[in-house]
Amino acid sequence: MDFRAIATRALAYVAAGAAGAGLALAVAASVGVLSGGETTTIREIASAPQSAPAAAFVRPGRPLSIYEIYKRSAPGVVQITATSTVRVPVDPFFGDPFGLPQQEQRQALGSGFVIDKAGHIVTNYHVIAGARDIQVGFSNNTSVKARLVGSDPSTDLAVLKVDVGSRALTPLPLGDSDQVRVGDQVVAIGNPFGYERSVTAGIVSALQRQIAAPNQYTIDHVIQTDAPINKGNSGGPLINARGEVIGVNSQIETGDTGAEGNVGIGFAIPSNTVKSVVAQILKHGRVEHAYLGIRAQAITPDLARVFRLPVQAGVIVERVEPGSAAAKAGLRGGTTEVTLAGESYTLGGDVIVKADGLRVSSIARLRDVIGAKRPGDSLTLEIYRGDQPMTIKVKLGRQPPTPSG
Repeated sequence: MDFRAIATRALAYVAAGAAGAGLALAVAASVGVLSGGETTTIREIASAPQSAPAAAFVRPGRPLSIYEIYKRSAPGVVQITATSTVRVPVDPFFGDPFGLPQQEQRQALGSGFVIDKAGHIVTNYHVIAGARDIQVGFSNNTSVKARLVGSDPSTDLAVLKVDVGSRALTPLPLGDSDQVRVGDQVVAIGNPFGYERSVTAGIVSALQRQIAAPNQYTIDHVIQTDAPINKGNSGGPLINARGEVIGVNSQIETGDTGAEGNVGIGFAIPSNTVKSVVAQILKHGRVEHAYLGIRAQAITPDLARVFRLPVQAGVIVERVEPGSAAAKAGLRGGTTEVTLAGESYTLGGDVIVKADGLRVSSIARLRDVIGAKRPGDSLTLEIYRGDQPMTIKVKLGRQPPTPSG
């Protein structure tokens, strides 16, 4: 895979982003480089209010050191080597004189961790994407072939399975990422640059980040950490002070330099997202995301005041994707382009204020409601069309492979 920077700010997958929810939203931010060959974007939103004290590396009775976390968890962390076959351009001077396509093998190195005694392993989708052979290396230096059980590009997660004895497996427990607070101390274990089972420590530096998945849908509720993670850490666990996995390390911010190393900002997919995705993969072999099919923006107080909108909070429908669930239900997109404080909006469309009775004041909130549903489920939207309140029932569709369909 060929890695090229295509904009001014680099965000890299590290061979070390409720997912997507099918809104087909444009994620406005800088574009960068993925170590897996995908381009991605990132948008920052405000961190959730903090109500609980930061966790420390302690447990009842005596301190829990980083070494103790490492000693207990490292045997459950694996190194993943994914081999793929790619076509390469023919050298016009030294290549095949007949101009036939040439192929070469490429390897991607990443991390993963065991989740049960049946041999299931969680990693990032971008680590194993397109692989024809996947090898998993354990802490006793043995390497075994793994089978791909299923993957979900929309959350950048994949589940592998290895056939080894249960005694060789050390499952890592999944914690509750909803309980994570800014300032909590965390440990990352992985294989940066191929250095097996390296441990780094830091804190949770922010919550509620948004990153783009390999297929360009949005991953919500992402955990930001300053624990150093680099290429090769992708798919490895981010572990809290109790030894629980609260995230899967997935991306790093590299700033304007385009450097491949860590600069103190990394991103982990939250464990509660992991639980949901893994459960679906183990049950069905795939993940299906419900899809509404709109492009939208949240109303700001200034926007509501300047353009005399009927409500102070809600989501403006700017575009309705043809043939989508939203289109079939009769939702209407905007018609008039406006700019306010440097932000562009398309006004004149429906304004969504509630979804299934829950107030919707942000895109992430609407994605959460949709993300809790399956394709074919119904969604009740309370909207304003002009100054008139209306209720519309939508039968949700299935999320297409990419936001463009």
